Amino acid sequence: MRNKSSALLAFVTIALFALPASAASLDRIRDTGHIRLGYLPNAQPFTSKGASGNPEGYGVQVCEAIVAQLKIQLGLPDIAVDWVEVNAGNRFTEVQQGNVDLLCAPASESLTHRKQVSFSLPVFAGGNRAVLRADAAPALRHTLAGDRPDKPVWRGSPAAKILEDTTYAVVAGTSTEAWLKERGSTLGIKAKVTTVADYGAGIQAVLDRKVDVFFGERSVVLGAIDPAKRDQLVIVERLLTHEQAGLALPRGDDDFRLAVDTALATIYPSKNFADLYTRWFGAPDDKAKTFFLWSTPAQ
Repeated sequence: MRNKSSALLAFVTIALFALPASAASLDRIRDTGHIRLGYLPNAQPFTSKGASGNPEGYGVQVCEAIVAQLKIQLGLPDIAVDWVEVNAGNRFTEVQQGNVDLLCAPASESLTHRKQVSFSLPVFAGGNRAVLRADAAPALRHTLAGDRPDKPVWRGSPAAKILEDTTYAVVAGTSTEAWLKERGSTLGIKAKVTTVADYGAGIQAVLDRKVDVFFGERSVVLGAIDPAKRDQLVIVERLLTHEQAGLALPRGDDDFRLAVDTALATIYPSKNFADLYTRWFGAPDDKAKTFFLWSTPAQ
């Protein structure tokens, strides 16, 4: 009997240790009075390290609004925020290992990403566009601004020749890079692709004529451009992808995800959120309003 009890105790102990470190975020927040928020230091306008050294950006303010709601939900008025700096390569690993409770830099909710982390309600709708120099050849601008993103470029056609002679850059490890690998051949982009560390490096590569085109999310591009150099660049209006981005959090932690989503559902209809959005992206147009309306579940 003792042997059976010992075996059962050992099994339970192993099972407990097998649980992910992030399996009970709300319990840990209650016990410690702290929440750990992750941010990227160079992902403007979503998250960045400000001149004071403190995180700032759209994602930062959304997370701060979520924490304000969690204080009410949990009855803990003194939850302290611990900001954790991450990078594009380890952002999801930090969530998986329990070092970050909520990643405040919105990420694409791709199936590949969902194998690693879970996501909150969408907090941003975006997509990829092409960025090139203002003095780029009109033929290149015309080709990139085509009306049909999925239209094949036939070998030997003038458009194919233009794209074959063009060099491209994309941020490594992003959904944009994955999209370019998957759909590049359809667009006639098969080679001459350089990966860069961040948006700033991609934009600078275009300005320095190391590449002709940088692919990225328009809002992030705008945040990363030096205002003094804005007139040297053109962001093509053609939207190459349609994506929704959420805040990454641990897989399997349904209670924490529900608390975060409940907070967002409370935040979205408020004037404070409209003001927050306007600060970083301008007044929300009808498409943005519809996006957040459809992203807000009923109470």
